[in-house]
Amino acid sequence: MSLVVVGLNHRTVPVELLERVAIAPDALPKALQALARAEHLAEAVLLSTCNRTEIYAHATMFHPAMQDVSDFLADTADVDPREFSDLLYAYHDDAAVAHLFGVAAGLDSMIIGEGEILGQVREAWTVAEREGVSGPVLSRTFRHAIEVGKRARTDTAIGRHAVSVSSAAVTVATEKLGSLDERSVLVLGAGEMGQGMALALAGAGVKEIVVANRTQERAQELADRVGGRAISLEEIPEALLTCDVLLASTGAQDLLVERSAIEQVMQARNGRAILIVDIGVPRDIDPGAGQVFGVTLLDIDDLRAVGEHSLSQRRQEIGNVREIIAEELDRHRMERSAREVAPIIAALRARADEVRETELERHKAKLDALDPAARELVEQLTRGLVNKLLHEPTVRVKDAAGSARGRLYADALVEIFGLPEPEASDLPD
Repeated sequence: MSLVVVGLNHRTVPVELLERVAIAPDALPKALQALARAEHLAEAVLLSTCNRTEIYAHATMFHPAMQDVSDFLADTADVDPREFSDLLYAYHDDAAVAHLFGVAAGLDSMIIGEGEILGQVREAWTVAEREGVSGPVLSRTFRHAIEVGKRARTDTAIGRHAVSVSSAAVTVATEKLGSLDERSVLVLGAGEMGQGMALALAGAGVKEIVVANRTQERAQELADRVGGRAISLEEIPEALLTCDVLLASTGAQDLLVERSAIEQVMQARNGRAILIVDIGVPRDIDPGAGQVFGVTLLDIDDLRAVGEHSLSQRRQEIGNVREIIAEELDRHRMERSAREVAPIIAALRARADEVRETELERHKAKLDALDPAARELVEQLTRGLVNKLLHEPTVRVKDAAGSARGRLYADALVEIFGLPEPEASDLPD
């Protein structure tokens, strides 16, 4: 069985395709159950953010599992799998673990070192566990990945000058307008990204922050945090009459603001321009709104420049983070190998004890003639002999775990003593 990851991200496809495979948070349980029904996926975790959609899986067979995931993504995007397969990246075993470690550490983000991805990785794993789709293999791997992400940010300065995607949206708006001082800003969305944008705005000197969200209660909570006011989605057109900037990021699968609504707003604004930054994936604002006179519409692709500038300040830290990932990958490999050899060592000891018991049973009549103390001495002697004989090979196999020599030792024990190969279900958690 293999650990695999298959997906797409901001580096491999444009936002138009990325939004088609994005899975909204409320749709994640259903998507995970669909993956659980796939023939060749024993476990699965689905990570879908504004930058990526990736499926991590414990696969029974690599290539069939690849096809299962490809079919799932093609169904999600409503395209022919044959048109889709060339756009996917895929890694397995150690390469898949290294990729996940890099994602958690922020090296694979649009904004290198940003901190939001670590919470998103944790949430993806949490939901998969809650749905009963993530098992011991993925749970161990994701738990380790979160440790790597934390260590990267603690032991290096990779996150010191980093900006999040949400704060990058505010940065882009500030650069476009020169300043947000005395501006009125409408934040569409009260989820993680919406909260990040609103909090960044709160320290940017804006005149007013208006929060719109599908759930009025969440909009009000966020508005209270930043000293703004909350509105319903139905009130968005009215709010846009006076707002200078619209920042949008929700988990909605459908457009929340159509071009026609923007056209009506712009007619009523008497030529006053408006800036819209839509970092939602899928997008929340009709892309056609950017063609309306007086509207400047930016999306997730326009944040790349901010990420590149931020990266220049942290480029020297990337090597340090990669060293951490390499160290943690070695540890992960050794722990995995130790778990793999544990059943073999247990089987060897069981086989030796079986031989010991058989020989004692064969001489039972003579042993029964001994007094209890003598019989106990024979029992101790035979157990001690077995333990001394097995001590050295046991220590050598354990010490070599994680290396080619360790695998050679384990295979030799199985072959020489006729031990059964351990099944995946026999491996300890």
